[in-house]
Amino acid sequence: MSLASCSGVSVIHGAGDARVTALDNVAFAIEPGERTALFGPSGSGKTTLLHVLGGLIVPDAGEVRWRDQPLSSLDVVARGRTRSAGMAFVFQGANLLPTFTAYENVAFAAHASQSNGSTDQPQPLELLELVGLSAKAEALPSELSGGEAQRVAIARALAQRPALLLCDEPTGHLDTDTGARVLDLIDALHGEFGFAQVTATHDADIAARFDRAVGLADGKLAGTEQFT
Repeated sequence: MSLASCSGVSVIHGAGDARVTALDNVAFAIEPGERTALFGPSGSGKTTLLHVLGGLIVPDAGEVRWRDQPLSSLDVVARGRTRSAGMAFVFQGANLLPTFTAYENVAFAAHASQSNGSTDQPQPLELLELVGLSAKAEALPSELSGGEAQRVAIARALAQRPALLLCDEPTGHLDTDTGARVLDLIDALHGEFGFAQVTATHDADIAARFDRAVGLADGKLAGTEQFT
């Protein structure tokens, strides 16, 4: 049984002359513990597919399933509750709460996860230590570097004890060296926690780090390359 999947998924933006097909009859699945890159240029549909898979976007056609249960057919409240119990996101920007410290950002995610039924949560300070930032626990986002903020975002995602980590260009706003360190950190944490991971990227070198890379072009699947 796939952890998450979509079949026959299409997403349309706009109407008439402004109509754009972001995804066109796409089928995709991720297995428990698997690491997959969604690879393609800007506008290829990879971010849209990531958001559809994670329940952030409801497709215009097709079905999305999470742990073999329908996701896309749920109302917004039920979809959010289902998504928060096992999925976590890391975006291009860290998107931290600006008036919360690093510790509070992670603690807030941990509390929200507990409210949705997750148990056996690691402590926020333990998670910050895992990403090498226990010394910055009391720092506000404005006091962190870009790489540090992204590592807090990763700790915040891990606070949700995800079975599936969805990453949208997680190094897009970072320099090359910092980005490589962030990817190394995610790899190490995957080895420790065993979550499945889907990462959208336009960078072929990043895509090659994964078990497989699924190509997208103009909203359609454009082949798969298996690396392991």
